[in-house]
Amino acid sequence: MAYDEHFKLQEMPFRLTPDPDFVYWSDQHQRAKSYLESTIWLADGFVILTGEVGSGKTTLLQSFLNDLEDDVDYALISQTQLSPEEFLQAVLVEFGFKPFGKGKAELLDMMNTFLLERYSEGRRVLLIIDEAQNLSRRVLEEIRLMSGLETHKEKVLRIIIAGQPELRDKINRDDLRQLTQRVRLRFHLEPLSEEEQGAYIKHRLAVAGAEDRDIFEDDCYPTIFKYTGGVPRLTNTLCDTALLCAYADEDQTVSLTQLEAAIKELGWDASGTGSFKVDSTSDQPIIYAQLELREKDKRCDEFKLTHGRIVIGRTEDNDITIDSKFVSRHHAQISTSEETSIIEDLNSTNGMFIGAKRLKKRRLKDGDVIALGNHTLIYKDFRDPGADILEEE
Repeated sequence: MAYDEHFKLQEMPFRLTPDPDFVYWSDQHQRAKSYLESTIWLADGFVILTGEVGSGKTTLLQSFLNDLEDDVDYALISQTQLSPEEFLQAVLVEFGFKPFGKGKAELLDMMNTFLLERYSEGRRVLLIIDEAQNLSRRVLEEIRLMSGLETHKEKVLRIIIAGQPELRDKINRDDLRQLTQRVRLRFHLEPLSEEEQGAYIKHRLAVAGAEDRDIFEDDCYPTIFKYTGGVPRLTNTLCDTALLCAYADEDQTVSLTQLEAAIKELGWDASGTGSFKVDSTSDQPIIYAQLELREKDKRCDEFKLTHGRIVIGRTEDNDITIDSKFVSRHHAQISTSEETSIIEDLNSTNGMFIGAKRLKKRRLKDGDVIALGNHTLIYKDFRDPGADILEEE
């Protein structure tokens, strides 16, 4: 029995995947959504939304997109490490074109023609760019030029750019001042206050089916805030782990003792940033294992595993990003402790495999090769050899 059934919930309340049904509308989130909506009813709408990793930007964007009216055509770009030509191609693909093998002049002509046609049909066109902190200066300049496309009456393209705080520093550079001048509104999402965080946790539990039941005991909330700083993603990570601890103890509520066990399992310190504990003799995280990421026979990257949890997926908000259509937005997670590392599927579309066997959850062993679509993760353990499979399906 999964822990959602144990707590009499219809679904898991603290998944990391962006789900508009779980949006908690704090005052600042409501204001941010109003800014996003202004891009639709203002002909020269151009909004920049920033926030720390895990602050809820992507979930907010998904909620906004779900509420768009039928006369709006939009393109959502999340892969942002692109050249100007690749960026234009990505936008046109989102609008239904096949722009490959064409030069930049042809791409621009296709874009201009599309925008003017939509305008003449009385439709509005919106471009949304997520993870925009990775955009190059050349691509940002391309966006500035696109924002200037207009008829004799009004602009024909509305734009929303969302990203981490580095985006603010990037667009404030002197060589991008022309872009900055075109921006109508900016908004920065701050972490939740302690009071808002308590309401956020109860809201997600209620949406998942808890209704008015208090699953977390009252003395848990100050500690949750202390270790997460009000960041929604960190809050989800800690609350999910605490529920697992209570489930393992067969309790119907989460006590402070179980919450502290979850914090120990994650290896977090009390910085409020989800930071890991370190070796006191060297001030460096203890490395327990490593992952080598490969695409077919090509080595792509290497990652060290320290105490805590990392998330693997397609989008830039993951700890390990795999740019592949076969990998889900948040595909899998690995929890590492002093004793072991456990990989768990996050309800991905295409799953993860060792050989032909699909895995749900596994205690990793030295030499394991985990397949995620066309990519593989090769696991090397620096501790004593590990144990058996926990669960497969």
